[in-house]
Amino acid sequence: MGSSRLISRRRQDQGSKWARITMAILSTVGVIDTGSITLNRWGWIGSLSCPGGLDGCEKVLNSPWGTLVDSNGLELPLSFAGLIAYFAILVMSISPILPVISEKKLDLSRRTWWGLFYLSCGMSVFSLVLLWLMFFKIEAFCFFCVLSSLISFSLLFLSLFGGGWDDMGKLIFRGVLISLAVLLGGLIWSSAVDPKSENQITTGPGMPPIVTTKSTPAKIDFARYLTSQGIVQYSAYWCPHCHEQKEMFGREAAAELRIVECASDGKNNQHELCVRKGIEGFPSWEINGQISSGVKSLEQLSELTGYNYRE
Repeated sequence: MGSSRLISRRRQDQGSKWARITMAILSTVGVIDTGSITLNRWGWIGSLSCPGGLDGCEKVLNSPWGTLVDSNGLELPLSFAGLIAYFAILVMSISPILPVISEKKLDLSRRTWWGLFYLSCGMSVFSLVLLWLMFFKIEAFCFFCVLSSLISFSLLFLSLFGGGWDDMGKLIFRGVLISLAVLLGGLIWSSAVDPKSENQITTGPGMPPIVTTKSTPAKIDFARYLTSQGIVQYSAYWCPHCHEQKEMFGREAAAELRIVECASDGKNNQHELCVRKGIEGFPSWEINGQISSGVKSLEQLSELTGYNYRE
């Protein structure tokens, strides 16, 4: 009698209860992490404090790979997909151990363990793709992105060793299939989004490289203000510092700036105007009739122009 009760209790959950609780805690951190990024991208909260440097986080999160959907006024950052994934893991982690659920706990436990494994496996493989993009394509460091990757790997580890699996061969086979599918899809997506392929088509002799970072609403408003005040950026298509200045604003905001091409062989250049203005270095800003050369941070431009710029 005692033995049958013990077996019955064990069968309530094929895996570890503590593994589920740990996964729930980690997924909650993931929800906070990706949720903060998403709300920041939507302009609902201010700038984030990013350990390791805010510039790196902004460069990564505002890169072409930081946006999942951007059309017809709808913008879904990639972090939004992570938010949904972490929330799904949180729900699957705690649902079988909730006291309000009393019926079919065994069936629910088995289904949720498979769901936890599938999702954490896919997230871990996709995280590897994102880490590769961050270090080798974008060449920047984002603490929030690394944190999300570590959480994904930890969730996969817990699902593997806490799930109480009976057939490891079946588990490995399905894991390999999911990994290959996510890896292939991730590489195709990253290649399609890569701005370098677009550069080969839309750039040519005398044209500057394409700005790849994505603008926040605050940066777009700032750029529009600068243009409305008659503030001009003097640039040269071959100048790397000029491109760096545009990347600070992002693609959409840079398009709002008034930029004068000074190189004599640049497309649509105004070389003679630049000579009359006495432009000697690039980029140069003309603010209230005064020329100021060198790359300016957005905070510096804010002080020089009297604009209250805040992210």
